[in-house]
Amino acid sequence: MATIHIDYQGNLRTDCEHMQSGTHINTDAPTDNQGRGEAFSPTDLVANALGSCIITTMAIFARRDGIDLTSSALDVTKVMSSEPPRRIARIEIDLVLRANRDGEPFLPDDETRARLEKIAHTCPVAISLHPDLEQAVSIRWEAGVNV
Repeated sequence: MATIHIDYQGNLRTDCEHMQSGTHINTDAPTDNQGRGEAFSPTDLVANALGSCIITTMAIFARRDGIDLTSSALDVTKVMSSEPPRRIARIEIDLVLRANRDGEPFLPDDETRARLEKIAHTCPVAISLHPDLEQAVSIRWEAGVNV
């Protein structure tokens, strides 16, 4: 069974359905490539996939240590190449990790931070992308918020 079904709607737009959940996302070509920029572009989704994969994978491993990363946040910047062929040259991720344990804010020790930060660079999307695509990941730790 397919993972995703995509219908091309014309005017450089698609409707994408995730088959397991039935959720939809739309894509639109970016304004710098003949589109209207009214939805994520396909390359935006690649950058989004990297950021989402990083935080999700880190949260999976943090959970094993009783650490909750709720309220952590990422800013993702996609940089397209200026030279042909058109491609993503760099994805910049500014990640603020807010940690909680037993509902209370706390900061993990250096060993735990290092282990989790390694996961950021080895999540499934990160290791699936071409090595020429630069992944610039910046991580800051803060005590979380009461949850």
